[in-house]
Amino acid sequence: MRFLLYNIRYATGRGANFHLPLPYAGFFKSTAAKLGQISTFIRSVDPDIVALVEVDSGSYRSGWSCQAAYLARDLGYSHVVESKYRNASLAQRVPVLNKQSNALLSRTPIISHRFHYFSEGIKRLVIEVELEDAVIFIVHLSLKYRHRHQQLEYLHRLLMGRKKPVILAGDFNTFGGNRELDLFLAATGLCDANPEARPSYPSHAPHRQLDFILHSQELEAVNCQVPDIQLSDHVPMIVEFRSTVETCAEK
Repeated sequence: MRFLLYNIRYATGRGANFHLPLPYAGFFKSTAAKLGQISTFIRSVDPDIVALVEVDSGSYRSGWSCQAAYLARDLGYSHVVESKYRNASLAQRVPVLNKQSNALLSRTPIISHRFHYFSEGIKRLVIEVELEDAVIFIVHLSLKYRHRHQQLEYLHRLLMGRKKPVILAGDFNTFGGNRELDLFLAATGLCDANPEARPSYPSHAPHRQLDFILHSQELEAVNCQVPDIQLSDHVPMIVEFRSTVETCAEK
């Protein structure tokens, strides 16, 4: 199973043009051209599952169309997409913000999906998708250290008791590095698919490991790639999984 994680920054791009004529002006520009390039990249990877962070689900900058739906249609996947903010939040009343979402694309049928919400932070969504061979969770954790760890406590409770192999992926915003996850990994028994701690941010000169793909011990990550692709401010992460009875400690 080939798994792709990518924070696509709403297909707004990166670089000097992103900050012209004003800083962060790129957040409000049309995203059509960059989204087409992202679709071409995903096609070249040929993943079975795509976890997307920072997807525009239908604001004016994406031409009022959902980027996840476009990618799924263009590439032939099923998809699930949802706003990162709860219905009652202030962000849901603000144009553009209320269309900022996360998504999952799957080549295999989606059996079911659920949306969970953290009680802390601004970005509160947890997407849970059940596939035939695994349960996938997608998150975008808080920028605040205290909120991140409260969110990790919630994820620990959420993951316990799952009968299928689990993959937890997303932008964890771990500015303190992967050591922030030591207690979480110990408590959940999950493994890091990127044991060499390859950085994923910023894409022009990566030196921070913000993006993670964690997995239960029934799965083995046999190959992890962080390609030099600069379509967003993050670089993507690609992992090949296979089933195994081997534990993390036995690797």
